[in-house]
Amino acid sequence: MQTQAVRVRNLRKTYGDRAVVDGVSFDIAQGETFALLGPNGAGKSTTVEILEGYRRRTGGDVEVLGVDPATGGLDLKARLGIVLQSTGQSGLVTVREQLRQFAGFYPDPRDVDEVIAAVGLQAQAKTRISKLSGGQQRRVDVALGIIGRPELLFLDEPTTGFDPHARREFWDLIRRLQGEGTTILLTTHYLDEAAQLAGRVAVIAAGRLQAIGPVAGFGGEAARVPIVKWREGGMPRQERSADPLAFATDLAARLGHAPDELEIVRPSLEDIYLGLVAEADAARDAAGADPASSAVSPKGAGR
Repeated sequence: MQTQAVRVRNLRKTYGDRAVVDGVSFDIAQGETFALLGPNGAGKSTTVEILEGYRRRTGGDVEVLGVDPATGGLDLKARLGIVLQSTGQSGLVTVREQLRQFAGFYPDPRDVDEVIAAVGLQAQAKTRISKLSGGQQRRVDVALGIIGRPELLFLDEPTTGFDPHARREFWDLIRRLQGEGTTILLTTHYLDEAAQLAGRVAVIAAGRLQAIGPVAGFGGEAARVPIVKWREGGMPRQERSADPLAFATDLAARLGHAPDELEIVRPSLEDIYLGLVAEADAARDAAGADPASSAVSPKGAGR
């Protein structure tokens, strides 16, 4: 049986009578890279902060590396790596000085120069952090997150501010960490990043888990039905069809000619994600009139 690095059951976080996380449950296996996706305000960051031990939950059960993060002390924190959306690192010290300081907080840290090379900051090792570009400072954030050789690494929007080349280099770094057995919880607004790095993804919206499962086949068969796109009467049209070739043939017969700008596409992870978020928004709006209508069952359930 595979060991779980993270176990979440019926997690709730409320502020007054407003639930920002409402009954969320999922597991993350040891050594897995798991992507948690969702729009701003969906409850994604609150969920991650509870797992990191930064925020108290209202209800539910949570275990991180076998420990409740609400009561876990320094022993648990020494096993975690955390890359926040923004950090308060000192701009007065150099990259190497900052990493040496943080390395001293952990029992078995990585070599400082090895980490500097891993995040591509060799040329800036002696540069004060305040003098770095935004993207370079973000690389320092990542370096601080991995310096302690964490068993579980939280990456919250890690490549914000990276140019395309830097993002690809970062992906290579994450793959090396995966190869070492590091468990990774990734949040990102880049759907291609989630598809490249994660084995499983989950979508949270309106405080609820909308879908969870492997990247391949995510969202279930219904979400993967091909889309036929064409232009008719000067307007773009599209429709899902389990048999897109037959649909296109019937469409051509109806129009009396080959449809303009005909295209058959399979929904991408981004298409499915946007559809799930739209469904959640619609359910939330409907809940204003009928609270019972807000219940949404996760699609494509994984572990």
